[in-house]
Amino acid sequence: MKKIIIVLTLILMLVFTTNVIAENENENENENDSFTVNLVMFYGQGCPHCASLRLFLDDQIEKYPSLIVHEYEVYQNNENRILFQEISKKFDVNLGGVPTVFINGKIIEGFSNSLKKQIENEIKICLVKDCGNPLDKGTNDDIHIFNDSSFSILDTKKEISQKLTIPIVISAAAVDAINPCAFAVLIILMTAALSIADKKKALRFGLAFTASIYISYFLIGLGLFSVLQATGLSHRFYIFVTILAVIVGILNIKDYFWYGKGILMEIPLSWRPKLKKILNSVTSPFGAFFVGFAVSLFELPCTGGPYIVILGLLAKEVTKSVGLFYLLLYNFIFVCPLIILLIIIYKGFSNTEKLEKIRKEKIKLLHLISGILMLGIAIVMILSIIYGWV
Repeated sequence: MKKIIIVLTLILMLVFTTNVIAENENENENENDSFTVNLVMFYGQGCPHCASLRLFLDDQIEKYPSLIVHEYEVYQNNENRILFQEISKKFDVNLGGVPTVFINGKIIEGFSNSLKKQIENEIKICLVKDCGNPLDKGTNDDIHIFNDSSFSILDTKKEISQKLTIPIVISAAAVDAINPCAFAVLIILMTAALSIADKKKALRFGLAFTASIYISYFLIGLGLFSVLQATGLSHRFYIFVTILAVIVGILNIKDYFWYGKGILMEIPLSWRPKLKKILNSVTSPFGAFFVGFAVSLFELPCTGGPYIVILGLLAKEVTKSVGLFYLLLYNFIFVCPLIILLIIIYKGFSNTEKLEKIRKEKIKLLHLISGILMLGIAIVMILSIIYGWV
């Protein structure tokens, strides 16, 4: 009986050992035959959830050597941000935050314990089947989006930046709008127009001129904005324009206390006779429209500072379509005082000499207001760099 028990025990041990060896061989075969797993991750430098996800994926790479993670940073890299937007359109989904992971036809937004499991499950699936390129779009039924309630706070950094952009754009446009240069140019033009035409025709002169200023400034801004985004210099340029904002603010305040000394934040004195000659040569609204383009170049030295600051901000923070809207808004605010001045003249205040006298009396105050607003913008931009909001 004892011999039988011993024999049966030996047989059971042999069977168990054989099964274990077979299982190990199968596992080794599976490991050798596993597919390459491609995972795409969009993240932002400074995003805490993104950092946690990257650490998790580093562990997954050690655990699953066949895993390849393709990383795209979108806060600092404009090309990656554009790619993220294009993929969003391609999949016909609204993707705006990071981190976002693409794997096996799944889009995983955010990062949490539950999403950890989801990501690892997809990795395991792709080890035993070829999941292909995660950015290849299948049918709409193949696309599954996973996220969690914490995702709404993942993009805090960008949300802060976007909230700052609108007031900064409006403030900088206001600085430009109250610039004495533009007032002086329009008053000279209207004086010339009223000397050769009635109020209605003079109004057409002014409207054509204002429209020309709006269009030319918009096109200049759009060109610079496009170049900054295309060259990828937006972050360094943002630092440059922050410094420029400080300088422009200080120079404007200087003009309040020591007007005419040193660098003057207006059209250079040597240019003014030539500019006045051009304005006095206008004889039709059509001519006023084309003169507006030339005048824009004269005005750039005194109006270009705030505009360049805003272009640096927009190139760093927004997409081209959003930037287009901000440029339209900025330039509308910029020409608003000119439109108001035209209405005042048309409605009865035809004494342009008196308007010019008022402008000269208030010119120092205008510089002070411009300087304070510009320094306020500079402070916000400096804080945004220090705290990593941009």
